[in-house]
Amino acid sequence: MRTVKVYQEAWPLHTPFVISRGRRSEAVVVVVELEEDGIKAVGECTPYPRYGESVESVLAQITTVIPQLEKGMTRAQLQDALTAGAARNAIDSALWDLEARRKQRTLSHIAGVELPELVTTAQTVGIAEPEQMAAAAKLLWDKGARLLKVKIDDRLITERMVAIRAAVPEAVIIVDANEAWKSDGLAARCQLLADLNVAMLEQPLPAGQDSALANFIHPLPICADESCHTRESLAGLKGRYEMVNVKLDKTGGLTEALALTQAAREAGFDVMLGCMLCTSRAIAAALPLAAKVRFADLDGPTWLAVDVEPGLHFETGKLYP
Repeated sequence: MRTVKVYQEAWPLHTPFVISRGRRSEAVVVVVELEEDGIKAVGECTPYPRYGESVESVLAQITTVIPQLEKGMTRAQLQDALTAGAARNAIDSALWDLEARRKQRTLSHIAGVELPELVTTAQTVGIAEPEQMAAAAKLLWDKGARLLKVKIDDRLITERMVAIRAAVPEAVIIVDANEAWKSDGLAARCQLLADLNVAMLEQPLPAGQDSALANFIHPLPICADESCHTRESLAGLKGRYEMVNVKLDKTGGLTEALALTQAAREAGFDVMLGCMLCTSRAIAAALPLAAKVRFADLDGPTWLAVDVEPGLHFETGKLYP
């Protein structure tokens, strides 16, 4: 018989996290703990209001399957019991962790993946005035970050991006608009980013407006984030995006994330591995994907004032699995 515990946690950030949708000062997560035959396992998710989720709704979803979990629910059974999203991710992650601990193997070994000793992760530059963003990018570069993810909204795009590129002329830069742009003017903005040697643009338009990208010739790759959740999303992205951002909180856990990553690559998409604001628990659950992606954006725990113990080993722009 398994025992199940479910609870929420709030982790303060050392610096406010600002994107086009707003400002965050803490990471609020939901944790699932499983114990079976004296073995304890854990999974974590971040409820995301953009997807209609709250802590309360995620806790309620998890509660509906606690009886099945206590009776030995498997990962396969979980996929049918809950839809993709944060609630399923917390349980799926806990079930993977339980199997790994029972077999005394790493999660990556269980998933059949060999991890590199070092994963280069993007470090995020939040939205601010141009000179502040440029200074933040330069500080990250000086500390060792070589891949920067720049958050942007629909104002001061040229001023911000020109200032950042001048501050870090050699950095690999990806830009995330978080659905803040409109189709009008998109071509000129894409050309600006290409001229500044930006490696990729993420989700410029609101999900549901992807049709504007059909037959849209653009000079840099465009990545689907809010528009891509599971394998079912891929058919609608073909011919519109070159890359998809895989996050466990969108796929509903590693089980679907592994399947989505494989299906995306087979369909010709490049893959980015992303995360929400979270602790090291959530990043550890995603690590089996880290060796299979073009870009890894796993800096969520580096925004925390204090991470969970034991945490993963992060340096600026670097993760040591």
